Amino acid sequence: MKILVAGIGRLGGQAVHVLSATGHQITAVDASQDALNRLDSDAFRKVRGDACELDVLEKAGAYNSDLMIAATGDDEDNLVISLLAKRHFAIPRVLARVNDPDNTWLFDLRWGVDVALPAEGPLVALIDEATGATDTIGLLRLAAAGVTLVESRIRTESAVAGHTVADIALPHGTVVAAIIRNGQPTVPGPTHRIDPGDTLLLVTSNATEHDIETALR
Repeated sequence: MKILVAGIGRLGGQAVHVLSATGHQITAVDASQDALNRLDSDAFRKVRGDACELDVLEKAGAYNSDLMIAATGDDEDNLVISLLAKRHFAIPRVLARVNDPDNTWLFDLRWGVDVALPAEGPLVALIDEATGATDTIGLLRLAAAGVTLVESRIRTESAVAGHTVADIALPHGTVVAAIIRNGQPTVPGPTHRIDPGDTLLLVTSNATEHDIETALR
């Protein structure tokens, strides 16, 4: 996978090293040469420049990238980078760091962000998202109702692909609320077949993301 990492601070620097070590092709982008120099390896490309500028992203290889990680310390910059990555360069997956929790509501598909990363979130969560190891993501906790809305992408190798909703052995208190196929949501019945590429929206009262991921895989 070809990955661009914009912003080589703590999070960006760790991401570059770990993702490079797992075999991905990494390009690191930062306006500071000192930040790039702290990357003590030649296993990845380094591009000096402001990732908010089109020519810098183009030079870094944005047109041929599979994933963008906007990890600067400025939320405005991360949103601009995400929007350019998604809308101009059509990068399939964009992860963006949220430095100020009050800005979290901005980090969604309107700005080209597929996944918002809390600044203090664990690196393992970023790696799981970046490599696609995690297909199941908790979206929203409805405190008054006592349930959580969970999204899960179905891959070809998923255990439930080709089976019906009734075939899934979901954790207790968990139901499939909708299946999204080709951008169109459907409320499924027991005989509705699940295909690779579908996205399932599940509602659960007590299951964890890991529980649901295990059931679907």
